[in-house]
Amino acid sequence: MKRLALALALIAGPAFAVQPDEMLSDPALEARAREISKGLRCLVCRNESIDESNASLARDLRILLRERLSAGDNDTEAVDYIVARYGEYVLLNPTTGGANWLLWAAGPLMLLLGGGLAWGYLRSRAPAAPESRLTADEEERLHQILED
Repeated sequence: MKRLALALALIAGPAFAVQPDEMLSDPALEARAREISKGLRCLVCRNESIDESNASLARDLRILLRERLSAGDNDTEAVDYIVARYGEYVLLNPTTGGANWLLWAAGPLMLLLGGGLAWGYLRSRAPAAPESRLTADEEERLHQILED
């Protein structure tokens, strides 16, 4: 029986991350808070949303989000407030604007740069094409050979 309880606790652990005392009385507002919190990263767990994390910082972020929504913020304003306070790292899906364009483009640019350098290196290592022009002596000798 203990093993069954442990297995259920491990499987359903993230489902119980949001505590009853955190939940809002308005079901529509609570649904908004749950939807927004799925896109916010737990700063302790790294790749878990605050909705799934049992860390105390995730709990604080869930409470802060619900406070902002209760104060009348729309979804964007609430997320912007949390991002302004904790940095863009708190977003599970970072934006592609501003300085992040450099990060998004760095991989393909480095691949193109490396390919260009490899092509240039291999091109410089290729043997030079032989000179196709014959000197006057060689042309005369060739005519003698062909006439015989």
